[in-house]
Amino acid sequence: MRLRLKSVLAATATCALAWAMPAAAQTTPTEAPAKIEALDPVKIPAVTTKDVDPALWVVKDEDTTVYLFGSIHILKPGLGWFDEGVKAAFDTSDQLILELVEPSAAESQALFGKLAMDQQGKTLRSKMNDADRAVYETAVGKLGLPAAALDPFDPWAAAVTLSLIAMQRSGFDPNSGVEKQLTAAANAAKKPISGLETMAFQLGVFDTLPESEQVAFLVETAKQIDDMGTSMDKMVDMWASAETESLGQLMNEGLTSRTLYDALLTKRNANWAKWISARMAKPGVTFMAVGAGHLAGPTSVQNLLPAYGLNATRVAY
Repeated sequence: MRLRLKSVLAATATCALAWAMPAAAQTTPTEAPAKIEALDPVKIPAVTTKDVDPALWVVKDEDTTVYLFGSIHILKPGLGWFDEGVKAAFDTSDQLILELVEPSAAESQALFGKLAMDQQGKTLRSKMNDADRAVYETAVGKLGLPAAALDPFDPWAAAVTLSLIAMQRSGFDPNSGVEKQLTAAANAAKKPISGLETMAFQLGVFDTLPESEQVAFLVETAKQIDDMGTSMDKMVDMWASAETESLGQLMNEGLTSRTLYDALLTKRNANWAKWISARMAKPGVTFMAVGAGHLAGPTSVQNLLPAYGLNATRVAY
C-alpha cells in the first residue's frame, strides 16, 4: 500500500486530524520528553493577502438551498478566500454545517489520548521491521525529536503528528484553516453550527485500520517528510484556483489502498449525499463545508446526488 499523505490530510483531511496537533502536544506521556518543541506555535511574519477563488456549488429546489464548499483544514495565513461569492453564500445562509463541531481542548486531548495510545503497551518502533524503523527514525531526527518521543503512540497517530509538525514548520497553521474562520464568522453572526460527524468517529477511521496499514501509512509519511510542505502547497494551489479535476486525480493517485479510500471518501460521501437529500425536504439556506477532496473525483458528493434526484451546480463568482 502506498499512501500519499498530501491526499489524506489535505484532500480528505478530517477536521479531527488538523486539530490533533495541540492534543498530541498535551497527550505525550510524561516518560517521553515533557515538551515537543516542534509542536509549539510558529511565529508567522506579517503577510499580504492573496485573493483566491475556490470552487463553490449549490443544490436548490423551490424553497431550499444548500451551498457546498470544499475546505482545506490547515492553511498558511494570507489567503483571501472568504469573500465574493463564498461570503455572499455564507451571509445568506441560516446555518453552518461542518464535518464536525470542534470539541473543547480538554475533550480533544482526552479523546486523542484514548485513541492514539497503544493500549497493550507495545511500543511504536517494535511494530516495524528494521528497514521501516530506520526510515521512521531518520524522519523523526529531521524534525528534531528523540527517536523514542512517539513510542507510546499508535502508528496512525504518529503519522498524523509527524505530518502536522512538518507542515507547521513550512508555515501552515491550523488556526488559518477554513473551518476555524467559518466557525468564528458563524459565531459572530449567531448562526447555528452543526456537525455531520464526531471527532471520535473521524479519529476512529484511522484507529480501526489494521496495524499493517497503519505502519505503512506511517512509513510513507516518514519518506515524504522533506516534501510535505511542497506537496501541501501544490494541493492548496489546486484548491485555491478551483482545479477540482486535478484534485480528484491527485487523490486517486495517492489513495491506492481501497480500504482507506472507501473509509475516508466513498462511505462518508454517500452519508453526506443522503444528508443533503433529507435537508432538501426542509425550507431554508444551508452553508455546508467539507474537505475539498470530498467534492472531487468519481465518488464526490456531487456525483452521488443524482441518485436522489438532485444536481449540484457550480456557482460562478
